[in-house]
Amino acid sequence: MAELVFIGTGSGKVSLNRFHSSFLISTSRYNLLIDAGDGISKALLAGEINFSSIDGILITHLHPDHYTGLAALIVQMKMCERKKHLDIFINTKLANVIQKFIINSYLFPERMGFTINYKSYINDELFKVNNEISFIPRQNSHLAPVSGLEKYKLQSFSCSSFLLNIENKKIHYTGDIGSKDDLLLFSDNTIDYLISEVTHIKPDDILNSYPNDALPQKIILTHITDEDINNLKEFIVNLQVDLKEKFILAYDGLKIAL
Repeated sequence: MAELVFIGTGSGKVSLNRFHSSFLISTSRYNLLIDAGDGISKALLAGEINFSSIDGILITHLHPDHYTGLAALIVQMKMCERKKHLDIFINTKLANVIQKFIINSYLFPERMGFTINYKSYINDELFKVNNEISFIPRQNSHLAPVSGLEKYKLQSFSCSSFLLNIENKKIHYTGDIGSKDDLLLFSDNTIDYLISEVTHIKPDDILNSYPNDALPQKIILTHITDEDINNLKEFIVNLQVDLKEKFILAYDGLKIAL
């Protein structure tokens, strides 16, 4: 049986209570880490996750709380004498940035002790990790406010939400988004689980975006600021019983069996 393990559930604002947003998809054959922001190595250590148990890392976009811990995590794997290869899944528009980031961190292939396989995905195209995990990435509007800056027009502003298929369960992971409209990027699918950030939108936006009979089985709220935690708890407490059972306020270390 597959499992979701929430490594970090905080926002981009550093917190003493939560690590930056990241979660692990664990199946019988593969462990896929979603995002590796600042502090990911310590977050995995706190969650008693063996660095070498991670088979692949998927990066959603290049804000620091989602990717800058990647090089440090690879260093930890190297110091633990990892031998098996590591897959890194990254949008094709960002692949060169990530590869240069690793090399500029003095992590040279000849001295690693294990191989890094960079695997590029393309928005709106199905990507198959293995027989248990696949995903469709789709551009969202999170970086739209800065994408028109003429000075940085050569910079890629790729930022993806994902429709994950894990052992025939469909999971919409919003990642960081720009507006409530991004909640409907995969509205042509029946979603079993919604993992939604709640820094850039409000939980009411989720209820207003889905008809009640089309709400996912479970709605997991993550990417939480310390300032918002009490309001989110109050939101869930005040829901009617049938809706209350659907919502889960994520915390570091939360495990959900699929």
